[in-house]
Amino acid sequence: MVNKQIFEKLTQLNLSAMAESYQLLSENPENSSLPVDELLGMIVDAEWTARSNKRLQRLLKESSMISGCCIEDIDYQPARNINRQMIAFFSECIWIANRRNMIITGKTGTGKSYLACALGNMACRLNYSVKYFRLPRLIADLNIAKLNGSYNRYLNQLKKCQLLILDDWGLAEITADSRDILEMINYRLHTGSTLLASRIPLQEWDALFDAPTLADDCFDSLLYNAYRIELGGDSMRKVMAKTNATQIDFN
Repeated sequence: MVNKQIFEKLTQLNLSAMAESYQLLSENPENSSLPVDELLGMIVDAEWTARSNKRLQRLLKESSMISGCCIEDIDYQPARNINRQMIAFFSECIWIANRRNMIITGKTGTGKSYLACALGNMACRLNYSVKYFRLPRLIADLNIAKLNGSYNRYLNQLKKCQLLILDDWGLAEITADSRDILEMINYRLHTGSTLLASRIPLQEWDALFDAPTLADDCFDSLLYNAYRIELGGDSMRKVMAKTNATQIDFN
């Protein structure tokens, strides 16, 4: 039997999941013989799970990552140069706790963005704050922020997130006008982790900068105790296209 006073108090305390769990458990006669601590544990677990899920959805939404990327669906073809042990290690997110950086390189279509967002997804599941940007978009957003007066606030938000993912590194040239990105990465060495995904091999990164000093600053910051993953194999788009084609029944 549901005690209406208890139910209403739980609701007024914004413990809606606990209230719902209490109601469901109380309406089931089979639960009357359960110990009080077991019933209470089930009710508390319901609230904890609901709040954890709500927080996860908020973190994922605020991250702006590509949706649907998760480590459980990573393809481990030998040619890709990744394995389950490697992903299991990075999935623990100790590298984020230790403010280590990560650089993912590989040819177009090898799954750099997917892997980056899958690791970002796991970070959100472990309650880390994540922000995802394509580099050209970030440069454009920073330029707009300079014009509307929100630049400092916007830059501070990027500095504070625990994992900053910059995708398509190399599609936009880093010039003196966008030096703020390098300064932000320098700052983040002490405050958070930065993950860069690029189709440009590391040995060619010098060409991404219009001044040698900018390149030196970037390398000093990005390569400082950074993990590196170089994806291999064919384009995953081509692999998926071939897989789908073989599933067609022409009979």
